[in-house]
Amino acid sequence: MSAIDKVREHIHPVVFPTSAVVIIGFVVWAGIDDEGALEVLQAIQGAFVENLGWFFIAAVAAFIVFLAYLVLSRYGSVRLGPDDSRPDYSYLTWFAMLFSAGMGIGLVFWGVAEPIFHFIDAPRAEGGSDAAALDAMTLTFHHWGLGAWSVYAVLGLSLAYFGYRHNLPMTIRSALYPLIGKRIHGWQGNVVDILAIFGTMFGIATSLGLGVAQINAGLNAAFDIPVGDGTQVVLIAIITIAATISVVTGIDKGIRRLSELNITLAGILMVFVAVTGPTILLLGAYVENLGNYVSNFVELMFWSGSYSAEDAGWLSAWTIFYWAWWISWAPFVGSFIARISRGRTIREFILGVLLVPSLVSFLWFTVMGNTAILFQSDGTADIYGTIEDAGFDESVAMFAMLDALPFSLLTTVITIFVITVFFVTSSDSGSFVIDMIASGGSLNPPVGMRVFWALSEGAVAATLVVAGGLQALQAGAISTGLPFTIVLVIVMAGILKGLRSERDGIPLDDVAAGPLFEGEDEIEARVRRPEPAPKRDRGGGDPAGQA
Repeated sequence: MSAIDKVREHIHPVVFPTSAVVIIGFVVWAGIDDEGALEVLQAIQGAFVENLGWFFIAAVAAFIVFLAYLVLSRYGSVRLGPDDSRPDYSYLTWFAMLFSAGMGIGLVFWGVAEPIFHFIDAPRAEGGSDAAALDAMTLTFHHWGLGAWSVYAVLGLSLAYFGYRHNLPMTIRSALYPLIGKRIHGWQGNVVDILAIFGTMFGIATSLGLGVAQINAGLNAAFDIPVGDGTQVVLIAIITIAATISVVTGIDKGIRRLSELNITLAGILMVFVAVTGPTILLLGAYVENLGNYVSNFVELMFWSGSYSAEDAGWLSAWTIFYWAWWISWAPFVGSFIARISRGRTIREFILGVLLVPSLVSFLWFTVMGNTAILFQSDGTADIYGTIEDAGFDESVAMFAMLDALPFSLLTTVITIFVITVFFVTSSDSGSFVIDMIASGGSLNPPVGMRVFWALSEGAVAATLVVAGGLQALQAGAISTGLPFTIVLVIVMAGILKGLRSERDGIPLDDVAAGPLFEGEDEIEARVRRPEPAPKRDRGGGDPAGQA
């Protein structure tokens, strides 16, 4: 089979061309009319955040409750694959890949900036006070903890369960099979997969844009390279080429090795800050931050600002934006963690996806955030002032803190390299997932298609950077959030219905044709449905003995 025939065999005839045409059209439109594109994206973002913020908050809270139920129920022991299957990757490699694909660039970008913002512009305490410092870390944990990872876990669990245990295609549409059956292969499934590709493309482009802005800020701090759109577009082009090379090598060689490398480098950077910074303070702060997050967990999860216009405005700018952003990333991260989680039990999957990356993220934010808050408080470094002087450019925050520590040039260079590697793994993983969806669920899509999507991600990121920088990047990601929130709510119902059908011995084809919620009498009747009567011979003879 020729290379062209192989590519054609793996292209979905509707999903791929529709997604490709719309994405290319967006790049051309935003390239010609960047101000108009930014205006449209921000209008969509504003409408979603202001009018449907409560829906994002309720949905994320529902995801956490649903996952907790599965962990505590009998379904927790169900394996994602045949009963005798075992995981493809060790715990260490699995955790590294989960962490790298999910939040790598974002952690480096916001590790210092977000706690500093919440400390100075505190929404629930006096800015700059001790109470504001504690609340700043609690709010940061809230945005990067169980809520964020529950979004990924719901979709990833569904894909892994139906893909590995019921041999359905590894695409987003398969999550809806218990609800609509074989119609997932029709227009309904096509719409879901196309939305998933859009969400993945804009979610990754946002992170790539954040990453390249911070790389540019680091190069400016270390080598006085000018900050600007031109420099960032060149950086996107260079790193996209590196990501494309990683894509060609495949998941086992490319993504796995890079994931392990950047976790190691990020860990070294974190340890360096902890050792040269306020070490004793950080040890106690991690414990207290974690306890405060747990004790305020329920309140924060349902905090919607209904009784305060000021709170509502803050939530729109931070929490609701984050929830929409994580949801826009759900097709990407959910598909990727499903791809690497074959053989694990549902309980193991949920606990691993929710707890391990969250606890590591909390440690990162404690080291970076509490160090930055201390430096800001005692005058060691005016990190907030640096951000303000840069036109409220958050990308300079990390380097402003590092500049107050020993070997600042070396740590700045290491940070730039860490961001670059996170950039490559995010683009690499995203290209793989988009190609899986666009090829109809192939776990080994052709290299040529992966290259196409890697280059497309770079093109979208560059276009959004030129169109409006961080504002355009965020608006593009959020614009895909609402449609996929609805999809994820439906996915929860599909998982529950699929698990109940397996428990009761009902084939998925039968459960897909039944009602969404059933009483015990209905289930028992379907499980014990009578066997069909044997066909009778119209001529009165024995049908088995007739020719």
